[in-house]
Amino acid sequence: MKIKLEESWKVQLDDEFEKIYFQNLINFVKKEYASSVCYPPETLTFNAFNKCPFDITKVVILGQDPYHGPNQANGLSFSVTEGVPSPPSLTNIFKEIKKDLGVEIPKSGNLERWAEQGVLLLNASLTVRDNQAGSHQKQGWETFTDAVISKLNLEKEHLVFLLWGALAQKKGKFIDATKHLVLKSKHPSPLSANQGGWFDQHHFSKTNAFLKSKGFEEINW
Repeated sequence: MKIKLEESWKVQLDDEFEKIYFQNLINFVKKEYASSVCYPPETLTFNAFNKCPFDITKVVILGQDPYHGPNQANGLSFSVTEGVPSPPSLTNIFKEIKKDLGVEIPKSGNLERWAEQGVLLLNASLTVRDNQAGSHQKQGWETFTDAVISKLNLEKEHLVFLLWGALAQKKGKFIDATKHLVLKSKHPSPLSANQGGWFDQHHFSKTNAFLKSKGFEEINW
């Protein structure tokens, strides 16, 4: 696997790529892609970073692992490839945005438009095997994405971290809430969201209000 990474992220993460765990991780991923159907397409593994450079990152949304169905995952958490119907979690995200901001639910579930505004859509694991959720967990991706969160926490100020669900909140242990805005809720998946604690949390308007208060441009959700 040849790692093609946007330059500002490359500067921040170069040391991480030299570590033994990362070399082992990449060897594992190479074997998986050679022997099985995996997602996202190999060239999009680091798409979250390439679409949202470190220098422009303002908001971080943490997911678990990529969608594990054909043609869905595009390397951004919760996002799908252009033309693919929005999965239930993404549909609930759009419903909450409509309730919160009055924005109509878009036809496209491709969230590259968010990434290009400074929203890092980061999964805890960046790859997965076809139809096997969590199949690439505990191979090193979590260590890598923890390092990403730590780097953001240390090197930047006034970020917004949206932590939806228990796993995202667990990964939030590296975040200094005195420097950044941390918003927590239930996960937007129907199983969790329908129990309460996802809808009416107003995370999107709260994010924009915080960004505006710090002199940053708001996100066009």
